[in-house]
Amino acid sequence: MSFVTIATRGRRPIFQISRFAELFIDTLLRFRAQGRYKLHAYLVMPDHVHLLLTPQSGLLDQAVALIQNGFTQRLGIEYFLWEPGFTAHPVQGIRSLEILRAYLHQTPVRAHIVPSAELYPYSSAHRFAGIPSAPTTTSTPELASYETAVQGE
Repeated sequence: MSFVTIATRGRRPIFQISRFAELFIDTLLRFRAQGRYKLHAYLVMPDHVHLLLTPQSGLLDQAVALIQNGFTQRLGIEYFLWEPGFTAHPVQGIRSLEILRAYLHQTPVRAHIVPSAELYPYSSAHRFAGIPSAPTTTSTPELASYETAVQGE
């Protein structure tokens, strides 16, 4: 089990566009449903993603590449979306998992985005709470090219 952080290229806040964040989460959940990894928690911030996951077959870098490439393909873009590499820290035991899950879920609260972790729509805390998704965030002019790259989503 690992605590993984993946950043967007140049820390562009592409996940401020809610349909991109939702598509990324859908990609995560699809690969989980296929048995590619166990997904213990996730958080999609505007310019990076935190994951607590355990690959089921293969190595951690293969699971991360699967997620990154799967999302990029679903967007239908051909340019670099992600910073090279990722950071990962091993998680030892249930106690560490619970501490890191709480830390991960509280990130949007610490960033003063929401008053409660369950209110942040792009996290496993929100999904577990069963709260409906937030309305679509309007994009900035800088993100217009990313928004037009979405085909059929």
